[in-house]
Amino acid sequence: MSVAEKKTTSDERLAKLVLALRSQGVTDPAVLSAIEKTPRELFVPELFQERSFEDSALPIACGQTISQPFIVGLMTQALTIEPRARILEIGTGSGYQTAVLSRLARLVYTVERYRTLLGEAETRFKALQLTNVITKFGDGGEGWAEQAPFDRILVTAAAPSEPKKLLAQLKPSGVLVAPIGKGPVQKLIRYAGDGRGGFVSETLCEVRFVPLLDGVAKEL
Repeated sequence: MSVAEKKTTSDERLAKLVLALRSQGVTDPAVLSAIEKTPRELFVPELFQERSFEDSALPIACGQTISQPFIVGLMTQALTIEPRARILEIGTGSGYQTAVLSRLARLVYTVERYRTLLGEAETRFKALQLTNVITKFGDGGEGWAEQAPFDRILVTAAAPSEPKKLLAQLKPSGVLVAPIGKGPVQKLIRYAGDGRGGFVSETLCEVRFVPLLDGVAKEL
């Protein structure tokens, strides 16, 4: 298959994926455009390249996963991102979700506890010329207090309970989206600031995420 044929096939598969996301409720045109512009195949391990355009989570290094495109779209849409927003992402992972966010916001601050994953993600950001992503190797559960407050916070690992430390780093009218729960199935919850120091929570759906762990990982 020629390069041109491969590109045509990829474009067709991407178009089908976007249509599938729209049919499932990801309807924000800006979010769909960001997904269209972010080549998921660059974030998927070589072993799973043929599955890059499937609407499914896939394994990556360090026992982690790249999220299902529908979940990426749903969580991004739930943030209601404005162009001048400063976003904190907890759990860089492959960097795919980060890249989608970067096409919608002014700045994306992302924290990862696995140094290997962070290094690989940084290489991808550079290749895609994403200059509005700021990375940090550290404990995501602690957030990034030095850069707070944030307009939006997205957590890509399951917190056992309401993430109070992260909510404290959100602006009064900000939004935080996170999977919450200790079991294999969690609830995806959207916290919206009421402008008076409180939050209104809304359960979006059930999800399956790896747990949000304390500290940074020790890698061989």
